[in-house]
Amino acid sequence: MSSDATTQLIEQMIEVLLEDSPDIFLVEVKIKPTNNVKVFLDADGGISIAKCVACNRALYKQIEAEGVFPNGDFSLEVSSPGLDEPLKLKRQYQKNTGRNVEVILNDGTKTEGKLLVAGENEIVVEETRGKNKKKEIIQHTIFFDNIKTTKIQIQF
Repeated sequence: MSSDATTQLIEQMIEVLLEDSPDIFLVEVKIKPTNNVKVFLDADGGISIAKCVACNRALYKQIEAEGVFPNGDFSLEVSSPGLDEPLKLKRQYQKNTGRNVEVILNDGTKTEGKLLVAGENEIVVEETRGKNKKKEIIQHTIFFDNIKTTKIQIQF
């Protein structure tokens, strides 16, 4: 079975597992050549370690039962994407409204600011330039088609 077909099969298995949990959604499935399967899940209110463990156990049994990998030669990791991973889905943008983000556009330009709105086709990022009397606030409307990557900026 090709890597793409295997990925699609595992994605279908996960969707079935998550039917009873509408707040949890699949972000991405990655399969390395060594059959290391990484599944990234997220939830509107954040996903717990316990839920990741439960999904891991159920999915592992299903992959074994279906014989997806010959001789059961695979490893499985189920986790949240983490803050260092870029946002991939509109639902992730909506979940992170109000947080500071770094948006890199397809042309390489970078915008940093607070994610104000995550719409159907675009996001609105509020950038603050300067300080005190020279402070200006600019709102950028950025279409998803123009976004290369968006990462959450951690504030201390």
